[in-house]
Amino acid sequence: MDLLQVVFLAILQGFTEWLPVSSSGHLVIAQQLMDLNVSVGFDVALHAGTLVAVLFFFRREIAALFGTTPSSGPGYSRMHYLLLLAAGSIPIALAGIFFLPFFESLFSSTRAVGIGLLLTALLLQLSRCSLVSMRLSYPVALVIGIFQAVALAPGISRSGSTISAALMQGVPREEAFCFSFLLSIPAVIGAMIMKIDGTMPAETGPYMLIGASLAAISGYIAIRILKRILLGNHFHLFSYYCAALGFVTLLVL
Repeated sequence: MDLLQVVFLAILQGFTEWLPVSSSGHLVIAQQLMDLNVSVGFDVALHAGTLVAVLFFFRREIAALFGTTPSSGPGYSRMHYLLLLAAGSIPIALAGIFFLPFFESLFSSTRAVGIGLLLTALLLQLSRCSLVSMRLSYPVALVIGIFQAVALAPGISRSGSTISAALMQGVPREEAFCFSFLLSIPAVIGAMIMKIDGTMPAETGPYMLIGASLAAISGYIAIRILKRILLGNHFHLFSYYCAALGFVTLLVL
């Protein structure tokens, strides 16, 4: 990869990781169009950058959860909220242990990406449908976690799936936003641990640093954009982009 490709992929990862449009799907498409094979080390660096964006954006909520600020948020004790996050993390942990080879096999198929993007579009539209009003509970968190596990497939957005799952169960928008992103932290850390390769070539170091930095900056901007769009009741509008890209991927690539 040259520097221009590094910059492009890092910014692409930063924005698409947290907007509900699937970073994995975009990276599969970009790599095919650019005839690239991104190394494991560079992929881990990009995920580290987007993780930093979440940690910084939600620094107050994280501090509250671990007792360094007075409150952990409205209506939940610290331990209760941590247990909700633990419950929501169970499905993706099980999927990573038992089904990782299956999910990894999908990354070689642009057809799988196209179908995944269409499923994301459907979920985003369904996020408008909720007949009940609920707070977070263990069953609700578990359902959100199942949707997060399904989003291991390329083309299915993690943020789109988890926020949609929360909204469909009647969880308030801001609460759904916060829980979705806090739930992503152990998932991203787990994915990075599973991908780390001790034989990463040293010469990729500068590119990895540049990529991680740009992914962090663009990821932070993406989170701010998503929050504004979600609270403005326009979350479902991303479905049109996902549907269009999904159809183009199926018909052209």
